[in-house]
Amino acid sequence: MYPRIRELREDHDMTQKQVSKYLNMSQTGYSKYETGENDIPTRVLIELSKLYSTTVDYLLGLTNKKRYF
Repeated sequence: MYPRIRELREDHDMTQKQVSKYLNMSQTGYSKYETGENDIPTRVLIELSKLYSTTVDYLLGLTNKKRYF
């Protein structure tokens, strides 16, 4: 799951700082999600799925389909 959120961020040409601002958290805190140092809370997974227009299942690695359709 952790590499996926980094790949999505990079695919959207966003920095960790931009994503952390969207999530209303520190860049350091967000960085720990990408490295797997901290587990990602459900609320953050939902917000990331909205930001990247994808499913939580994709973020979690349960499917390889990025979109609902």
